Amino acid sequence: MREGLLPSTVATVLELETSGDKARALTELLGEVFDPTETAVSAFEVESGVTTLSLNAPWKVEIYFATHPDEEAVRDMLRPIVGDSIDATPFTTVNQKDWVAASLEGLQPVRAGRVLVHGSHDRDAVKVNDVAIEIAAALAFGTGHHGTTAGCLLALDAELKKRRPRNAIDVGTGTGILALALAKQVKRKVVAGDIDAIAIEVSAHNARVNHAPQALDLYVAPGLRHAKADRPRHFDLIFANILAGPLRKLAPTIARALSDDGTVILSGLLEMDVAGVVSAYRHQGLALARRSSREGWATLVMKRGGAAPRPRRLY
Repeated sequence: MREGLLPSTVATVLELETSGDKARALTELLGEVFDPTETAVSAFEVESGVTTLSLNAPWKVEIYFATHPDEEAVRDMLRPIVGDSIDATPFTTVNQKDWVAASLEGLQPVRAGRVLVHGSHDRDAVKVNDVAIEIAAALAFGTGHHGTTAGCLLALDAELKKRRPRNAIDVGTGTGILALALAKQVKRKVVAGDIDAIAIEVSAHNARVNHAPQALDLYVAPGLRHAKADRPRHFDLIFANILAGPLRKLAPTIARALSDDGTVILSGLLEMDVAGVVSAYRHQGLALARRSSREGWATLVMKRGGAAPRPRRLY
């Protein structure tokens, strides 16, 4: 999940309500089909005053397009998932002025422990002892994805109360929020990578904005396929805030890179995806230590001690 990152300009927005399982299916489909630098999707549970999360509760999906899409083609693509209701769902055209105003309105400060993620318009909200991370409003993804960021930041806050990681990596760093939050607290450089070169440019920019230009050791590559990341048993803290499918596929390489006493913090998955992701990591020898949920998104904290990979029988 490219947390906080939208196309630099937004021409069209498509908003619809559906169920949690269909929201997950839409997120995965759009992530596979569209260029992530041209299109972004946000999905989150609609607040109803009920504290129990449910995939049957209404979810809102927001799809952002940098240029106006072929509406009929998009509807044809989404109809098998959401049904004929997509035919009556309007595409909303916005101009750049309206989009920036909407970004400023939607980017509310997000507090998790000592960390405060905020836009430039909320600098006055920063307190003396806060670890402040400023993110440009034009790059705001919208409130739907704050649950994944806050979940990871709260898990980090709990981890830092126990120890200070020596070597850390943020896989799929997006805007670099998680890596910056850690680097600013432990005063150590954090490796951060993303498959998208634009995301890495944004992360480098955010590091400079936050007066920490040397805090991130950045790379462009899928997963951990880079010399900075592909280091067996090296990292004692690994972030991966992406989608459930990639999290499962990355389980072997993440487990390989984790130190014996290390911690993995995973997010970007819905509640219905937790069992599958936990199973994938258990088969790599990692056990679930803690889990939490925010706005329909789960955050998992995993450590070594799960079921070891089963040896292949030779007879």
